[in-house]
Amino acid sequence: MIVASWNVNSVRARITHIQEFLKTNSPDVLLLQELKAQDSDIPKDELENCGYNVIFNGQKGYNGVGIMSKYPMEDITKNLYLDANSNEQARYIDCWININKKGFRIASIYLPNGNPINTEKFNYKLDWMDQFKKRLITLLE
Repeated sequence: MIVASWNVNSVRARITHIQEFLKTNSPDVLLLQELKAQDSDIPKDELENCGYNVIFNGQKGYNGVGIMSKYPMEDITKNLYLDANSNEQARYIDCWININKKGFRIASIYLPNGNPINTEKFNYKLDWMDQFKKRLITLLE
């Protein structure tokens, strides 16, 4: 099983690079970060034509994460926060990858920077990491 992760810094600007990477390396799973596009603006068909199932949690202009898999994906989670009013950024997606009735759960994350310390960005990062920890604990139960 080959799993790769790539901060693409704009999925639309890097689509030909992604296609070439998939053709050359043929990973079973590719995790993408910093898509910088809403789900509707992601070139999904071009990625699926490479032989992959694709799921995304996009956001206009920045952030955004995705998972590409040669295998079916199910039980998808796109949010860490339970509060619908949290104004959560698109920094997390996980799914169950199904391989012959067996499989595994995998996540693609784009962790907040949080710089400088003692700012709103830093506090957001700490809160995000706390929500991430809660999600991991839930998955382990």
